[in-house]
Amino acid sequence: MANYVKISSLGPAPCVIEASVPAEEAVGKMIAHWNRMLNFVLPDKPDLIVMPEACDRPSKMHYPKEQRMEYYRVRGNRIRDFFSEVAARHGCYIVYPSHMQAEDGSWRNTAQLIDRQGKVAGIYHKNHLVPAEYDANGILYGKDAPVFECDFGRVGFAICFDLNFDELRLKYVKEKPDLIVFPSMYHGALMQNYWAYSCRSHFVGSIAGLPCSIISPLGETVAQSTNYYPYITATVNLDSAVFHIDENGRHFAAIKQKYGAKVKIHDPGLLGSVLISSETDEFSVRHVIDEYKLELLDEYFSRALTHRCAPGHMEP
Repeated sequence: MANYVKISSLGPAPCVIEASVPAEEAVGKMIAHWNRMLNFVLPDKPDLIVMPEACDRPSKMHYPKEQRMEYYRVRGNRIRDFFSEVAARHGCYIVYPSHMQAEDGSWRNTAQLIDRQGKVAGIYHKNHLVPAEYDANGILYGKDAPVFECDFGRVGFAICFDLNFDELRLKYVKEKPDLIVFPSMYHGALMQNYWAYSCRSHFVGSIAGLPCSIISPLGETVAQSTNYYPYITATVNLDSAVFHIDENGRHFAAIKQKYGAKVKIHDPGLLGSVLISSETDEFSVRHVIDEYKLELLDEYFSRALTHRCAPGHMEP
């Protein structure tokens, strides 16, 4: 059945706070900054709001490391608690990326998933740091890639430099989350689209000072922020699946004749694959798959590889 999820992504440049501003005042300024930014997307009543990497770190150009460490000490969980209150009041999920100190005193580059009740539903630690994050700041590498269950679907995470590493991507290829959330300082360009298509997942990027994007499992950009407005809101349908045209294509006309607008078959062109989604509450895309014996893209690729390796099929 149609599973429409409204996603907002915010990507303003890092908040500028001068080095002369005391830590307590800086925390207040940071909360005010994000309160102002949230007010651009909250009227749309999103299900999920995503902030960029280290979203509550003042601009490093103006607020040097010595001040930042005192700021982090004073901040504690106060900004997370601010986002939790917003999430509970508006009934939405919020992704809060930040540098957080563990109980043993070590540091992580994290993304915390806050649920509609304002509770922390999951925490992801950046797996692939830029080496200087450890060398200069003592941040430890994360080692796990959990996929979190939300009421709208399953969510995985990547942060910034993570997007360059197949090790992490291949974990999500196997897990196939409905949505990959990407808070970052680095945009990633074609890597965003490649991850979405490779993982057969929707993808949302929240990039500090650069365009934010929402991408379909075909690798198509659904929405993108601009140089004028560093935020976007778009609705995606997670009740969808990717299929190759080969062999499946002969069923498409019959599907449309029977179901009309209740089933959407979207061809991006040139790729040879389409995205089929259920646009009704009467049945899910799985129903269409079973009724017409459609073969998912990964099933088709797997069958092609098996066929290649069958006895006598490969040149000596």
